[in-house]
Amino acid sequence: MTNDPMAEIRASFFVECEELLESLHDALGIMDAGEHDNETINVVFRAVHSIKGGAGAFGLDALVAFAHRFETVMDEVRSGRLDISPDALKLFYHAADLLSDEVRAARDGTDEPAEAESCLQELEALMGLDPGAVVEEEEADFQPMGLAFDFDDFAPPPEVEAATVFDIRIKPTDALYASGNEPLHLLRALSGLGSVETRCDIDTIPDFAALKPETSYLSWNIVLTGDTSEDEIREVFDFVEDVCEIDISTRPEVDSFTPGDFGTDLPPLTDIGADATLDSEPAIGAEDTGTPPEPVTPSVQTNISLGAAVPRDANSSAGNEVSPTVRVDLDRIDRLVNLVGELVINQAMLAQSVAEAGLPPNSAVMTGLEAFMMLTRDIQDSVMMIRAQPVKPLFQRMARIVREAAAATGKEVRFKTEGETTEVDKTVIERLADPLTHMIRNAVDHGLETPDKRTGNGKTSEGTITLSAQHRSGRVVIEITDDGAGINRPKVREIAVNKGLIPGDANLSDSEIDNLLFLPGFSTATEVSALSGRGVGMDVVRQAIQALGGRISIASTPGKGTIFSISLPLTLAVLDGMVISVADETMVVPLSSILETATLTKEDIRSLGPETNVVHVRGAFVPLYDLGAELGYRSPKACYEGDIVLLTAHENGARSALVVDSIMEQRQVVIKGLQRSYGHIPGVAAATILGDGQIALILDPADLVSTASGRTRVTDFSLAG
Repeated sequence: MTNDPMAEIRASFFVECEELLESLHDALGIMDAGEHDNETINVVFRAVHSIKGGAGAFGLDALVAFAHRFETVMDEVRSGRLDISPDALKLFYHAADLLSDEVRAARDGTDEPAEAESCLQELEALMGLDPGAVVEEEEADFQPMGLAFDFDDFAPPPEVEAATVFDIRIKPTDALYASGNEPLHLLRALSGLGSVETRCDIDTIPDFAALKPETSYLSWNIVLTGDTSEDEIREVFDFVEDVCEIDISTRPEVDSFTPGDFGTDLPPLTDIGADATLDSEPAIGAEDTGTPPEPVTPSVQTNISLGAAVPRDANSSAGNEVSPTVRVDLDRIDRLVNLVGELVINQAMLAQSVAEAGLPPNSAVMTGLEAFMMLTRDIQDSVMMIRAQPVKPLFQRMARIVREAAAATGKEVRFKTEGETTEVDKTVIERLADPLTHMIRNAVDHGLETPDKRTGNGKTSEGTITLSAQHRSGRVVIEITDDGAGINRPKVREIAVNKGLIPGDANLSDSEIDNLLFLPGFSTATEVSALSGRGVGMDVVRQAIQALGGRISIASTPGKGTIFSISLPLTLAVLDGMVISVADETMVVPLSSILETATLTKEDIRSLGPETNVVHVRGAFVPLYDLGAELGYRSPKACYEGDIVLLTAHENGARSALVVDSIMEQRQVVIKGLQRSYGHIPGVAAATILGDGQIALILDPADLVSTASGRTRVTDFSLAG
């Protein structure tokens, strides 16, 4: 961990860039939906402009050059001189993707993307410019941080005849510097509108001992003479109007500016050069001896730009206050989560010891233990909220995958997202990126038809892929939906037979045929391409999902499309569970999957086939599963009358009744993964450590049922109800 302040600020700048890029893609999505309002376009412009400003402060020339040319095109859109066509939007998306690459290249010190120049030339062609024309016109002279600014940039240009004179006063608030803006850029922008005479007001600067680095003390008074309008002047302050006091007034006629106009006797800012002196004021802290002080070379203390002002969302107002945030390394949060897990385990052990001691419920120890348990739960919930993040950044990455896959296959694809604000454990989000990328590419390559085939089947030439997320039954469900041709089951079956994956006379249901896609080495691609056909396919995806304690399922309708559903735990750290006993083994069932518990009666049980039973629950029949038999601990029982069942729900709406020997307690348990050591175990999600130090398996009811035999009757015994 470095102690270099510049390195820390630089790292913060790149974090700000990620946020700006997120708002940029959000605004482009709104524009793609047909909402071309000025504020949305301004969000795009501000994001690019802010990245350029911050990059200039760090001397990242390649990033500055790319952002400048991109910004110039967006300025044409903002001014209404360039129309937003579908082709233009595709270029904007491509440029935004490349801007992300440029940011990462600047952060990691790698080469900039090779196609950056060609994309920029296509953008500039929209404006009717020759390739590279914007670069030749560029006048921005960004100084890397640590160098003094050259105030000679404000030398007044020749006087303009028939010009208007404006009196402008700029008083930044503390928030302007906190957001990373620099008043120098504003003054430079004003100098481009006409002749400016600028004066800095330092009357509010306190004694040195009272100076606060985060407080804004300076203000500027400017007389601007030129053929411009108040609206053009206010455009300069578009980004800072909510963090800066701005007064603009017009003089009735052109007159000269004198040093006393603003009630101060300081020389104009344009007179301050590298060797200038402040003759009218003694140096701060110097003793007034009646003689002028030694010449002082002024240095400008800037508040470092961290990407400049973050653009406001199109639906937010200027007056909305943003809650302060603190950025913390993920390693620190992970350590905190692990410590909370150990706290939960120790709390369970303490509760076990107190229970074995036989203390009365109203004793001081029991009362204190209950308070400790509640406090532990609150701490755990708070820590989990820190780790929980919306899936929006992940979904935005998938939008780029769709665009690139569509370009590679020559298909027209519209990408839609739903539930972007759904929060999931950050670890889950990070490890979900690769399998989602693979599935999205498959959806474009295999799921969607070519435009000709779609129109021939009565569909629109443009296919649609929808990526959605929602919380369901205590888990998060992510679905990838396409409106393509659906799974060609005869072809899938034929390929599986030819590869020896199934026997030729196998009698498979539609669901079983669909699940053949998850077999290792299975591929329906007839030739190898950049997207598919190498035999590394959905089996890798399923393994990655199972490693997260999740499940993946397929639902496909021929001619209509396919839905891939991924069900994942909300967190990989702790869960609320029901501790049960089965064949003298202690296990845990996630509480989120349990609908209710019940004791079976003879009237509840109905036979179905020679070896299976169902349970009649609230007007419906639910399959009955013997946990002890399914896990191999014992044979099916001869009778289940009087036994306890857990009625569980699955993501697809199905229910099942699991027979257990007893329910011990409800407890919060710490998840200990088994994947790394033992691989995927059917029906087992993870393990945990109980209060007495015993290790218990955490069951996955849905996965258990999917591989269960369902035997709840012995062949020579009938439980006809």
